[in-house]
Amino acid sequence: MRIQLFPRLVAAVTAVVVVKAAAADPLSNAAAVVPEADLAQQLANPVASLISVPFQANWDFGIGVNDATRFTLNIQPVIPMSLNDDWNLIVRTILPVIDAESPAPGVASASGLGDTVQSFFFSPKAPVGGWILAGGPVALWPTATDAQLGGEKWGLGPTGLALKQDGPWTYGVLVNHLWSVAGDGSRPDVNASFVQPFCSYITKTKTTFTVNSESTYDWSRSQWNMPVNFVVSQLFKIGKQPMQAFVGGRYYLDGPSGGPEWGIRAGLVLLFPK
Repeated sequence: MRIQLFPRLVAAVTAVVVVKAAAADPLSNAAAVVPEADLAQQLANPVASLISVPFQANWDFGIGVNDATRFTLNIQPVIPMSLNDDWNLIVRTILPVIDAESPAPGVASASGLGDTVQSFFFSPKAPVGGWILAGGPVALWPTATDAQLGGEKWGLGPTGLALKQDGPWTYGVLVNHLWSVAGDGSRPDVNASFVQPFCSYITKTKTTFTVNSESTYDWSRSQWNMPVNFVVSQLFKIGKQPMQAFVGGRYYLDGPSGGPEWGIRAGLVLLFPK
């Protein structure tokens, strides 16, 4: 099995971060960094008014007849902006860096950037009936550096989120739909729905247990891609810098023929509270 230097380096850095997290002081009271705020609870909210930069490393296994591995590092900055006394705008970007082994004879391996998905959430600052709500447009940018790593299509569509935070629990759903609006005419059109139900529980030591599904339905092919993830996260600080490290696994309940069977996730979130 071909293992590239970049995924190996990320794995080593992730292991160091996880060890550091275990040795560092957990933020048993996040107010020590951000007065009257709970960073762990904000992190469980995808549209919280908190600047964060997650680095999410994913290894997917069992792809194609070659039983190949695909590594994806998702760089996911979240930038909130206050529009007025009542509304926030939260910009969430996902830029994938990919290293994919050859899945079948005659298909080359590929490494580089994938396509970028960028969401613009308009969210009321106050909960609505106890629920945190957000919605707006989502865009697909053809940033892939290799034809195998992206669709060479521009896309647009709606996105929305509803979640509730009840004590240590956070649960809700994030959805979007993308249609291609321009791009290479020889490539398949994009017509896909994304559904992400999630539920998390935060302990007193700011350890978070999360289960979610990042499911996509391709309407053109009538095909689900349905991984279920279980992730454990720990909030900690190095000096005055708050961070969150996480590790977990995934299993694919459904997917296209030759798709991955299971995977591993790990990473680090840098936090910049106001």
